[in-house]
Amino acid sequence: MNAGTNESLLRLNQQLLDAIDTGDWEAYQQLCDPTLSAFEPEALGQLVEGMDFHETYFTDGPAAGSRKSTMQNPRVRLTTQSAVVTYIRLIQAISAKGQHSSHAYEETRVWHLVEDHWKHVHFHRSKVGQLELG
Repeated sequence: MNAGTNESLLRLNQQLLDAIDTGDWEAYQQLCDPTLSAFEPEALGQLVEGMDFHETYFTDGPAAGSRKSTMQNPRVRLTTQSAVVTYIRLIQAISAKGQHSSHAYEETRVWHLVEDHWKHVHFHRSKVGQLELG
């Protein structure tokens, strides 16, 4: 595995983010393993497993308006069968009423090589700047 593999993984990861941004459930399913697991803000601190939880957010298609995700400072760490992709995800959105907003998340996505194809198997996403002290 080499720099070409890193670039390929970053392209796949961007395709995944594009599928999320546009509400493309079919593309999302093709990129993800059915046993996908995740820690994300929407799960309220719970580990979610499988695709059912995520499908809920694709059911009605993309929200009104438009949205674009950009990976900032991406890094790829490879092993023989897996890769970890880390970055800050900047999401720029325009609502149906033309209002602009931006959000930043720390994301770690794990990809696994299955029969010569990379599949997204796990991710962890946290909103940047959220600090809750007990």
